Amino acid sequence: MNDITMKLVCDDLLLMALKEDISSEDISTQAVMPEYQKGEVQLICKEDGVIAGLGVFKRVFELLDENTQVEFYVKDGDAVSNKQLLATVTGDIRVLLSGERTALNYLQRMSGIATYTKKVASLLEGTKTKLLDTRKTTPNMRIFEKYAVKQGGGNNHRYNLSDCVMLKDNHIGAAGGVAKAVKMAREYISFVTKIEVECENLDMVREAVEAGADIIMLDNMTDDMMREAVKIIDGRALTECSGNVTAENIKRITDIGVDFVSSGALTHSSPILDVSLKNLHAI
Repeated sequence: MNDITMKLVCDDLLLMALKEDISSEDISTQAVMPEYQKGEVQLICKEDGVIAGLGVFKRVFELLDENTQVEFYVKDGDAVSNKQLLATVTGDIRVLLSGERTALNYLQRMSGIATYTKKVASLLEGTKTKLLDTRKTTPNMRIFEKYAVKQGGGNNHRYNLSDCVMLKDNHIGAAGGVAKAVKMAREYISFVTKIEVECENLDMVREAVEAGADIIMLDNMTDDMMREAVKIIDGRALTECSGNVTAENIKRITDIGVDFVSSGALTHSSPILDVSLKNLHAI
């Protein structure tokens, strides 16, 4: 996540999180540290995983005091291990204390997603199928969570509703059928925008491919149905498998031949990676 993105998109979200945690003042910190005192604290990993969100972690402290310094010993996407020293943060002790929980919340959440994504993505190694995330993200956390997926070796599906047409069951019902929905969408969108159609059965697959859909999602289909759908599509559209895909069941999909598999679990069910700020002292 580069500095421009951080300042243009992320800063407002980070400030909202800080304001949620500090509505008026940090009374605990003010009680024990009423005046400026320079100090440092260590960022330590407490379990094995993949780290992600280091720039976000740093930016939280910088928003409280631009003079805060963070020295990293790892980079986003790196494998990290229990008890590993990840960084040293130096600055006003009041800032280190007040920003600690918000900075760690982002880093733990993003690293947990990267860790779980890496686990799932590794199960697809050696196949043509690529792992995708979904829009099942935490409100106001999407940019961070989708970034974490990429750091774990996954790929991003559409970022939001403006990116790509996805005609789901209710869109199709509103339009009056698959072919009509695709036709209406094609007439409305720019020529550079792709259309994806969610299909629940093989008749819908046939209709979608004949209507000229760019991507066909095979939603909650059995393995045999997906194999037949891939044959029907025959390369005329990209294929995506979706529906309760997790690390425990993704292996069954690897020999079906779909182009993509999407998993909401990457962002809505990943446990955090435990990291901590320890050994704070004045310098």
